[in-house]
Amino acid sequence: MSTDTHGEGRHISSYKTYILVWITLMFLTFVTVYVSYLDFGTLNIVIAMGVASVKAAIVALFFMHLKFEDGITWGFALFPLSLLALLIGMTILDTFTR
Repeated sequence: MSTDTHGEGRHISSYKTYILVWITLMFLTFVTVYVSYLDFGTLNIVIAMGVASVKAAIVALFFMHLKFEDGITWGFALFPLSLLALLIGMTILDTFTR
């Protein structure tokens, strides 16, 4: 096992945290599969992207350790995500008006 530390000589996250994160990701995967069998009309893509975004945020926070980073790292992580959200939002607006 790795002994990653974050300055204070201790583990960043406990094994219990990683197990809870894994269980949460498995549950959200189940939700993704379950929702795919339901018909919400044009909201299907919104729901699928919402669940995928929550899963990506969990992975970034815990497995990539962004939860423990400083402000400049958060800025570099969130700026491209905000541009992506703007791109997806404008594309969806254009798609729904056609």
